[in-house]
Amino acid sequence: MRTRLITTGAAVCAAATMLAPTPAEAASAVQIYRVYYDSPGKDNRSNASLNGEWVQLVNKSRTARQLKGYRLRDKTGYTYTFGSFVLKAGKTVTVHTGKGRNTAAHRYWGRRAYVWNNTGDTAYLRYPNGKAADSCSWGSKGDWKRC
Repeated sequence: MRTRLITTGAAVCAAATMLAPTPAEAASAVQIYRVYYDSPGKDNRSNASLNGEWVQLVNKSRTARQLKGYRLRDKTGYTYTFGSFVLKAGKTVTVHTGKGRNTAAHRYWGRRAYVWNNTGDTAYLRYPNGKAADSCSWGSKGDWKRC
């Protein structure tokens, strides 16, 4: 009986170990929060229209995160790479497609064409080492997606 209890206990510990997420599988502190992929009004490539298309990231941790080298990209491969930028704990940053003046809450890609497809796409967030931090996909319905 004692051997059986030890064996059963070992099996429970082994099962618990297999179910516990490893650090690589744990959720990223910085995540994609919302994507506004279909800017309001006509898609006329004006800077205002381009900036109506954006991705918002959130820092879900209790500490500030340096985003230098993080990359935000779409399925096609259009990529925005963060320069030296600190996202404070619990705060968001919105990455707009068009041009503008970077602030603590808004970053600008500087593109002259749209990135996010209205008919469906995926936003990928990658760490500086290239590993996946987060992603968010959508279909053809609606204008935006909460991830």
